[in-house]
Amino acid sequence: MSPLLYTAVSQTMEALCAVTQDLPIGTNLALSHFLWMQISGALLPSRGALFPALQGVGLQPPATRRAWAAFRYGAWHIADLLSAWEAYVTAQGQWQEHRYDGYRPKPVDLTAYWRPTLRGLKSKHYYRPAGKALPAVVLGIVTRVGSVNGQRVAVITDLLCADLDDPAEVTLKNRVLLQVAQTLAPDEVPVLDAGFKIRALQEAHLPRYLVRLAVNFTGRRNVLPPYAGGRPPEYGALVRPLARQRKGKLIPATPPDRVETWTENNLQLRAEFWDNLVLPDVKVHPDNPTYNVIAIHDPRFQQPLLLGCPLHLSGAALRGLFRDRWPVEQVPIAGKQMLGGARQFVFAPESCQRLPELNLLAGSIVTYLAATLPAIPTGFWDRHPKPTPGRLRRLLAGATFPESWPLPERLRKKASIFEHLPKGIRGHRRTKQAIRT
Repeated sequence: MSPLLYTAVSQTMEALCAVTQDLPIGTNLALSHFLWMQISGALLPSRGALFPALQGVGLQPPATRRAWAAFRYGAWHIADLLSAWEAYVTAQGQWQEHRYDGYRPKPVDLTAYWRPTLRGLKSKHYYRPAGKALPAVVLGIVTRVGSVNGQRVAVITDLLCADLDDPAEVTLKNRVLLQVAQTLAPDEVPVLDAGFKIRALQEAHLPRYLVRLAVNFTGRRNVLPPYAGGRPPEYGALVRPLARQRKGKLIPATPPDRVETWTENNLQLRAEFWDNLVLPDVKVHPDNPTYNVIAIHDPRFQQPLLLGCPLHLSGAALRGLFRDRWPVEQVPIAGKQMLGGARQFVFAPESCQRLPELNLLAGSIVTYLAATLPAIPTGFWDRHPKPTPGRLRRLLAGATFPESWPLPERLRKKASIFEHLPKGIRGHRRTKQAIRT
């Protein structure tokens, strides 16, 4: 075993032990086998089949069955694994959380594992290549963002699956927002993409947020315009942050209330602000929840970045907060594409939710470990390698599960007594059906 592979295996096993050791004895060892199978990318050659993937990492048939049973029936919850993983990352001291004007970004997103042929699956998610929503297992992701050796890395704090009784995506979004509102720290700002709307954020009573807006977004002032005769106005003046074309006519943009400029990486950036706005269908009232609209102009892009936020922050801080939303996209990419979790062949309702949860956790683990380890070149031609999860997965793919690794005392096979149980066909959990006459 090369020194680089030994270091990668050592840190991977240390992380897996920290995540699983507090689980029930027996389940913790079997689940560490299952997570190693995912991190090493064994799902790729098996094309998503679990048993061949578990056998591919060197597990014997009894250990393979125990790993599958721990995944399917084990007494564990993803929230416990995420808490243990977050505590491990924090204790290592290499991950440094980001702050902008005193606020920490908390990216929130939805991801989907598409299962178009799975019968009985009612939840759907939009699939761009198909141009429509397809049946999928949809999960809400809440993360924290920091840097490891100059690379932005997201650490998952919460995972929420769609409710089987109410699988609508809007219901899942509302549950995710309520979860964020209940766990939001005073110095955290949820950062969301345009799939979340300001109305939903206000209904969830989020005191702070940063959300991307559509280019045709409009708002209203929360003050009445001057009385011009006739019926007294009830709504404020419309605010259009960006100009637009409608039926061949140009609708000009509303002049901003204030403008900020700053230089970043030899680029002149500009932020335009419209303060204290309300939604277009809200009447003027002093108790209305208000927000600010910010248009950040970057000379490298034709369209400005349009954001909504109730906080009065600088343009540089708002841009930094929103840029830190992108690592939440890296975790599903690492899990689904780099580790092979996109193809799934499980069919029980609970398994259909548990497998994506473990795959996202494995994607977060391999992304963090890749950032902490030296960059692994693909070959002699790879002269400037990057510490990416794909390169780490490729290195671990050549190693089986290290059975000789000194595991913690709690991480062991459970010595269960089963000699008294029926064996073979007599042990099947089946009930004899009555013969109809």
